[in-house]
Amino acid sequence: MGNYILAADQGTTSSRAILIDRQGRMVAVAQKEFPQYYPQNGWVEHNANEIWGSQYDVLKEVIEKSGVDPKEIEAIGITNQRETAILWDAKTGEPVCPAIVWQCRRTAGICEELKRQSKTEMIREKTGLVIDAYFSGTKVKWMLDHIQDGYGRAKRGEILFGTVDSWLIYKLSGGKVHATDVTNASRTMLFNIHTLQWDDELLEMLGLPKEILPEVVMSSGYIATADASLLGAEIPIMGCAGDQHAALFGQTCFRKGEAKNTYGTGCFLLMNTGATACNSNNGLVTTIAWGIDGKVTYALEGSIFIGGAVIQWLRDELKVLDSAAQSEELALQVPDTGGIVFVPAFTGLGAPYWDMYARGTLLGADRGTNKCHIVRASLEAIAQQSADVLHAMESDSGERLERLLVDGGASANNFLMQFQADILGTTVQRPQCVETTALGAAYLAGLASGMWKSMDEISRMHVVETEFRSEKDAYWRENQRAIWKHAVETVQFWAKK
Repeated sequence: MGNYILAADQGTTSSRAILIDRQGRMVAVAQKEFPQYYPQNGWVEHNANEIWGSQYDVLKEVIEKSGVDPKEIEAIGITNQRETAILWDAKTGEPVCPAIVWQCRRTAGICEELKRQSKTEMIREKTGLVIDAYFSGTKVKWMLDHIQDGYGRAKRGEILFGTVDSWLIYKLSGGKVHATDVTNASRTMLFNIHTLQWDDELLEMLGLPKEILPEVVMSSGYIATADASLLGAEIPIMGCAGDQHAALFGQTCFRKGEAKNTYGTGCFLLMNTGATACNSNNGLVTTIAWGIDGKVTYALEGSIFIGGAVIQWLRDELKVLDSAAQSEELALQVPDTGGIVFVPAFTGLGAPYWDMYARGTLLGADRGTNKCHIVRASLEAIAQQSADVLHAMESDSGERLERLLVDGGASANNFLMQFQADILGTTVQRPQCVETTALGAAYLAGLASGMWKSMDEISRMHVVETEFRSEKDAYWRENQRAIWKHAVETVQFWAKK
């Protein structure tokens, strides 16, 4: 038996690899960014070969850094940016067009047509999702519409579809395995989360042939074997989950009612609802949290499209930050936002609003507004959007959260975490290891391989590093929330112009 799990963590802007030992400790980490493409307003694309190339590079790098013999690696766990759709040639393994990223809004028109066809309730009942360009199904339709003989080639099995996990499994296995796990399948708008099958009615609705779809497997269990020529040994792939599901698992939210928020490119808040698929009346989606031993656990999820990406925007586009870490320093240089509110709806508003046409808006600026105010308002917006989702989640579940577990890059920002605790009126806990997405993938693989015997054993490895408690009263909180809601309403009104 090996002593390590190798986690492949493929994100929206970078690929990471982390080697984890039996105690759940990180032995080595490697990361590599890859390009983002914006061919039109609201469109976001990736080059699938650049995704694979960056992920493969960091997998090799992390093994070299650690000095570990590849034969000592017990298993590989994969976690990935979700909903991003890739089509590739079944013979050559080459992408047939650019990957359409989860943030891309180009299929909004297809979504509107589905709504006009009164498909909303049917889709929600089968998939737990709302109709939105966010999910993979309409992206696949758009790509096949724009590829020469796309539907014919797909029907003949010449083109394969997969989300990023499927692409990585295919490449790592040397083109031998075309598979996805239940969590990623549940984000396509093509998968019935109750029967755990690709759904014929959903496929027919979008005109998609079944021949392009991957096999659906559990999140923890044998999936494929990485080709020995790639990493120096034949290593079984035994864990797979979409990034937010993996983070929920990595935060050890194994009990019903426990929730986490990941502050990555977007923000994603998930609550474990156990064996029950809890329907939302407040703009959330129902999703599969993970699948183990043939059984699935469900979750409620609220997705915020722009979270940490607003910090990147401040750094890369406005040039008001030299680094993401500087945002905390600048935010603390002013006592408040100076009356401004920023709604960073760069690619629309996600849960609970689901407005595909809203765009980023700065409100309340005057001659005294400076970059510190803008930075502070941007960080507060991340927390306010998260509060929108959490309140909807509490309403749907009937649970009052006593604590929120946090992770992701922006969770290192102490100002943001304190403001999050203040605006929620609850405790925010940041773990010692914030790489919970990679940890979750590793835990799923390690459970399947036998490195860890139970979820209870994994829970005992979870350590809280910092706890943030609310320092504000209910009056302050209600006032701040009212101002924010008014700003969101203003943005939505502008989008309807």
